[in-house]
Parts: sequence; C-alpha cells; structure tokens
Amino acid sequence: MSDRYFLLLERHQKLDEALRLARRSRWADPFEIARIKRLKLAIKDRLARHLPRRSATV
Repeated sequence: MSDRYFLLLERHQKLDEALRLARRSRWADPFEIARIKRLKLAIKDRLARHLPRRSATV
C-alpha cells in the first residue's frame, strides 16, 4: 500500500467519524453534513483511482 493511499484512507476514516459526530449532534447543521459527505466522496473517488483495474471477461 502506498503512502498516498494510506493517507487518503486515513483522511476518509476521519471524515467518517466527523460525519457520525455531526449527525449525532442535537443541532445538526445540514450544510456541514453535506460538506463532509462531498469531501468523503471526493476522497473515495481518489482512492478508487489507486486500485488496480480489473478487466471484464465476458
């Protein structure tokens, strides 16, 4: 696993925890939740680019 992949994975996990905390808050800010979700999705896309491509055999 490359250092870059590990750092992205670590960042994704931290955002996941932040999202959990934001949702658990009594006065959850929907804009903050949306922002965290967007960041998580962007990092997930970047993580997917680091994975080797599997060829489809049909």
